[in-house]
Amino acid sequence: RYISTFRPSVKCEAEKNKAQWKTMGPAKVAVPSPKNFLQKHSKEPKLPARKKEQDSKKLPALSVPRRTDHPVMGIQSKKNFINTNAVAAITGLPKKPQPIYVDRRQGDKYLLETSGLVPKYIKKKDYGVTPKYVTRRNEEMKRAQKEYEAGILEHLKKRAMKRLSDEERRSLLQGLKKNWEEVYREFQGLSVEIDTIPKKIYKEKLESQMKQLEHDIEVIEKHKVIYIANE
Repeated sequence: RYISTFRPSVKCEAEKNKAQWKTMGPAKVAVPSPKNFLQKHSKEPKLPARKKEQDSKKLPALSVPRRTDHPVMGIQSKKNFINTNAVAAITGLPKKPQPIYVDRRQGDKYLLETSGLVPKYIKKKDYGVTPKYVTRRNEEMKRAQKEYEAGILEHLKKRAMKRLSDEERRSLLQGLKKNWEEVYREFQGLSVEIDTIPKKIYKEKLESQMKQLEHDIEVIEKHKVIYIANE
């Protein structure tokens, strides 16, 4: 039978490095005492001990009479409550009835104030006034638009472009419309029967001019801000 020459050294290393409880736990475990069991509310936080007040003998002033107090007897009022009530009823203002509404001719009565039929909302002080957050948002939008336009202008200046003014844009639009009317007038003056090649070429030319003018007019009307390159 083969026996390794390293067997004694392996046994010695195993005895030195491996304890008997390394993988299975300690050999002897202290058993807890049965007297130290977990009691109810034992883990809840405990309040500090209450301090005795120095003036514990002095009781606070009570708003109700004590049990030993006796009412004052023999006091009579000389006020005539009958006459007083009669004068108050005669001189007092009559009570105004609450406004009501009826849902149908022989229906039930309901209070008009809580029905929503009274225009209370339009009588508020801030009715019709633009809220502050809306004005603030509009100002921020305008400021952002101005900054954006300023950035575009700066960028276009670098690229040698200029913006058309409102008058130039209006005059350009009017000129395009006038040219379209002239071309349309020429188109209307064409003969009904187009049987030659020059007539067909001329008609196609007028149609292309009208389409181009219509496209230019639509672009200028759609965009209020137009930039053109400097010559």
